[in-house]
Amino acid sequence: MIITRVTDRRSRNKFHDTARIIYKNDPVWVCPLDKDIESIFDPAINPYFKHGEADRWILEDENGNLIGRVAAFIDHNLANSHDQPTGGMGFFECVNDITAATVLFDTARNWLAERGMEAMDGPINFGETDKYWGLLVNGFTHPSFDVPYNHPYYQELFETYGFQTYYNMEGFHLDITKPLSDRFLKIAEWVAAKPGYSFSHFTWKEEEKYTKDFAEVFNEAWASFKTHFEPLKPEYIREVLKKAKAIVEEEFIWIAYFEGKPIAIYLMFPDVNQIFRHLNGKMHIFNMIKFLWLKRRKTMTRAKGLLMGVIPKYQNHGIESAFILHVYDVLKRNPHYTEVEFSWVADYNPRMRKIFLSVGSVPVKNYIHYRYLFDRNKEFKRYPAPEIK
Repeated sequence: MIITRVTDRRSRNKFHDTARIIYKNDPVWVCPLDKDIESIFDPAINPYFKHGEADRWILEDENGNLIGRVAAFIDHNLANSHDQPTGGMGFFECVNDITAATVLFDTARNWLAERGMEAMDGPINFGETDKYWGLLVNGFTHPSFDVPYNHPYYQELFETYGFQTYYNMEGFHLDITKPLSDRFLKIAEWVAAKPGYSFSHFTWKEEEKYTKDFAEVFNEAWASFKTHFEPLKPEYIREVLKKAKAIVEEEFIWIAYFEGKPIAIYLMFPDVNQIFRHLNGKMHIFNMIKFLWLKRRKTMTRAKGLLMGVIPKYQNHGIESAFILHVYDVLKRNPHYTEVEFSWVADYNPRMRKIFLSVGSVPVKNYIHYRYLFDRNKEFKRYPAPEIK
C-alpha cells in the first residue's frame, strides 16, 4: 500500500475520485460537489485556517488502485480545551479492509501527534459541526446535504482500531403530510402571540438588516460553547446566501424578536442533495443546465433544518415551537415539500430532542462522534452532559 499526501491537482482529483470508487455500487450515496469539499481545504475560503491547519492523503494498493483517503486537522483555538490536546480526522473513505483503514488512521494520528496532539476526534469536519460530522451507524437512507453517509462496515473499522464513543447523535425527520398535534399547536400559537414577540422571515429586499440580525443572534447564542464556535460577520452570511441564491427560499429563514431586538434564529434550505445525486460531484455547464431543469421540476421535496438558536436570556421560552409552527405553515403552502430533516441532536442536548419529539418528528438516523486517545492507558471520558435545570 502507498499513502500519498495531497499536494497538487492530480492528487486532489484522486482524493475526490476515491469516494466515487468506494460508493460506485451504492444507490443511496450522493456525491458532494468536488468544489464544496475542496473549499474546506482552501485557506482562502475556510476561515478555520486563520487559527488551524489541515492535511490530507490518499491510499493506493500495490497496483495503483485507489482504496482510501483521510484528512487530519487542528483548530488551535479549541485543541487545548479538552482533557488533552485534541485534533480531528475526517473525510475518511476506505474499502472494507482493516489493514488499509489502519494505515489511514495511523497517518492521521501521527500527523496530529507530531503537532502536539494527544487524541483525535472523528469523523468530523474542519469547520462547523453542521457539516460532515459523525459516523452514520443506523438509518442508511437518503443523506441530506452536508450530512454524513458511509458504508455500514465503517463502524467496525473505527471500533476495531480503538475509537470510542465520545457522544451519540440522532437525526430527526418530520412528515409534513401529517398534522401537528393539538397540544403542540396550542403551545406554539400561545408563544407566537405573546406580547412583545414578533417573527419575521428573511427577504432579499432587506438582506442587510436580516443578515445583521442573524449574525447578532448567532454570535450571542453560540458564544457560550467552548468548542467549534466561529463568530459570524453579516458580510459572510450575505455571501453564503448569495452563492446559494438558486435554492434559497425567503420563508425558510426566520428571526424572532422581542420588542424589536433579535433573539432567535432558524435556518432551513431545500435539500439540494436531491438534485446533486444526478450530478456526480461536478458543476460544469451541462450540469448547471440540468440543475436548473431539475429545480424547475420541483425535484427537491425535502427541506433540511440547518440550525436553530436562541440567545441565553430567552431560552426555555418555547420560541423553537413558534419557529416550527411558522415553517410548517410555509411548507403546507408549498405542497411539493413532504418532509423536513432536522440537523442532528447530540445525547447531551435532551431539551432539543424533546422539542423535536413534541412536534411529531421521529429519530430515523444515528451517528457517533468518536474519540481516540493516543495514550491507550489513559482513562477515556465521554462528552460531559450538562445539568438539566
